[in-house]
Amino acid sequence: MSQFFQIHPENPQQRLIRQAVDIIKSGGVIAYPTDSAYALACDIGNKNGADRIRTIRRLTEKHNFTLVCRDLSDIAVYAKVNNGQYRQIKAHTPGPYTFILKATSEVPRRLMNPKRRQIGIRIPDNKITLALVEELGHPLMSTTLSLPNEELPMTDPYDIRASLEHSLDLVIDGGFCGFEASSVIDLSDEEPVVLRRGCGDVTAFE
Repeated sequence: MSQFFQIHPENPQQRLIRQAVDIIKSGGVIAYPTDSAYALACDIGNKNGADRIRTIRRLTEKHNFTLVCRDLSDIAVYAKVNNGQYRQIKAHTPGPYTFILKATSEVPRRLMNPKRRQIGIRIPDNKITLALVEELGHPLMSTTLSLPNEELPMTDPYDIRASLEHSLDLVIDGGFCGFEASSVIDLSDEEPVVLRRGCGDVTAFE
């Protein structure tokens, strides 16, 4: 049975943020709000948590997870970024974008497609998310909360609790989120490529 925290979207209660991070550090899998839809997450080193997320979403081993970072300082640790890429990311973060970049050796192999050695990087414009990552001290391993056979991501924390309370350790109610996932921009090559149009204006990458 998952716990259920109601956290204020503009002024997150630090006591609840600390409790949520304790759950993450102890191996928990959580559902949490972003600046697009709700997402699933666990600690970056939590292999069992990643497997549980794959089971919930029925993902294959080839699925790329996203690293949710607190700010631009985290990106260079986990991704290879040149000056042009850095400027593009800086201009669009925090925001509803996932950037695909070449991964550094700091990224666990199980989080990447083994043939590509790429990783998704995300800095959401959501105060709850940023408070969680700040308290945790390193990125969250995350993926959009889309259930099998459903076209749209989940947006209502009460629906999430009803559907997944036996599969998750914590559901964070941060209010209603939108119906779209983040836009996905591949910056791993010379020219940016829009892989998925979601939230956010992507005209700068076309």
